[in-house]
Amino acid sequence: MNENKTNINWYPGHMAKTKREIKEKLDLIDIVYEVVDSRIPISSKIKDIDDLIKNKPKIMIMTKSDLCDEKKTNKHVKYYESLGYKVILVDLINNKNVDKVLTITKEVLKDFNEKRLSKGLKEKNARALIIGIPNVGKSTLINRLAGKKVVNVGDRPGVTKQLSWIKLTNGVDLLDSPGILWPKLDDYKVAHNLACFSAIKEEILPLNEIACYILKTMYDNYRDNLFNRYGSFVLDEEDYSDAYEFIGRKRGCLIRGNEVDYDKVSNIIIKDLKEGYLGKVTFDE
Repeated sequence: MNENKTNINWYPGHMAKTKREIKEKLDLIDIVYEVVDSRIPISSKIKDIDDLIKNKPKIMIMTKSDLCDEKKTNKHVKYYESLGYKVILVDLINNKNVDKVLTITKEVLKDFNEKRLSKGLKEKNARALIIGIPNVGKSTLINRLAGKKVVNVGDRPGVTKQLSWIKLTNGVDLLDSPGILWPKLDDYKVAHNLACFSAIKEEILPLNEIACYILKTMYDNYRDNLFNRYGSFVLDEEDYSDAYEFIGRKRGCLIRGNEVDYDKVSNIIIKDLKEGYLGKVTFDE
């Protein structure tokens, strides 16, 4: 298997349509909220976003900070800040740092509003486009910013289907957009990182392939976390069956004849990663 290249195409029609509609509405937008997953801050960044949003002011919002390896993720924060980004790490479960989004929006748009006031115009609501890959927490972020449920939330890609304006009471109008990717997921690591954290549908890659990728990544980078969850074992990268047997028996994934149910083991590994049972992790180096 080529460790660097893959050939996955998962680019539903609504993603191309979303990009077209964003381009059509760009003149209405004052600022862009680019949402990425703090556990995969490179893999979850839309590759061609600058072609889409041109030179609009932008804030990068890294969600799920409660689940990331902060030491590693903070290196990515510094990297993006060196490129001129304003970056905010948010924990949407505990509503941590969400208020910073509006504070920094005001800072970024200060000159814009001062120009309006100097012309005798009133300060207007900032119009913000919220954009990101599928299942990165956009809908939860919107509900937190609104202080109530204004959009549906799901833990799978494709819950938001179309662009829609949402009026907040705190000086911001949000243009919500469906999660978008780029047409060809040709980087092995990026594609697998996206699959691990449900940015692409799990059917796109075989479950056992995703689970084996998680095991290898955890074994290489977060071995203590892995052993805390399942106990100690040796991982043979040529043959994962011993690891599957060990975890399957430990977790009671057995079928008739005392055999281990490999699909069930794969599901458990993927679920444990996503729900934080494998500890705080950042998969992008």
